[in-house]
Amino acid sequence: MITPQLLDTIEQHYGVTILYCCESGSRAWGFPSQDSDYDARFVYIGDASRYVSIREFKDVIEYSNDGILDVNGWDIRKALRLFYHSNSTLYEWLQSPIVYREHVEFTEPIRRLIPEYFAPRAGIFHYLGLSKGIYPQDIEKDDVRLKKYFYVLRTLLAAKWIVEYRVCPPMQFSTLLTLVTDEEIVSIIGELLVLKSNGTESTTVPAIPILNTFISNLYNECYEAVQHIPKLANDDVEPLDELFRTMLERNGGL
Repeated sequence: MITPQLLDTIEQHYGVTILYCCESGSRAWGFPSQDSDYDARFVYIGDASRYVSIREFKDVIEYSNDGILDVNGWDIRKALRLFYHSNSTLYEWLQSPIVYREHVEFTEPIRRLIPEYFAPRAGIFHYLGLSKGIYPQDIEKDDVRLKKYFYVLRTLLAAKWIVEYRVCPPMQFSTLLTLVTDEEIVSIIGELLVLKSNGTESTTVPAIPILNTFISNLYNECYEAVQHIPKLANDDVEPLDELFRTMLERNGGL
């Protein structure tokens, strides 16, 4: 469990302030198993003086203590640079339904900027790339790990959401599932959700041919669609620089 005391410990140990911390894995997506770990992700800011030094500094914090907690954070400058480049992972964090710590003076303005920097073509390729780590090798077996079915469904439905609406996809699987109109597929996925919630991360099910065909068709549909979406990017870095400066001033100034 991610507690305020744990986040306080990280802040004190590394000499940083955690601006935002959320759940980022299956618990936030909406399909945890009985033994799912906690995948907490955060954005932090250090003492302002570190950002005006010629010295390089580590911009990632990795903290885990028992195999159940997976807690990682990005320095604010790294996070804002990735945000500028339409990083879908960071956009997901900012939509998480499970928030452990939040400074609204950081999260409110950065969330407002998501539509300005989200690049649909890059987002689709991001989710298609994630799905290729699973499909077809992990689902075209006699027995399929349940988590693999949900990982590939989530990423492909996120890609389809972008194809359909050209906006950043929602994080929660239940919302993405509204894209599925085939009642038989919806019913199958509903049954698998129950199995996963009562099972473990290693629970398997016999391969489901109709679901595998749905996944294959969905991948091909999104891959074909992205070929016709132009590459777009917002080159205006000033709003993010302004947010960076504001947070530095709030954290002690220069």
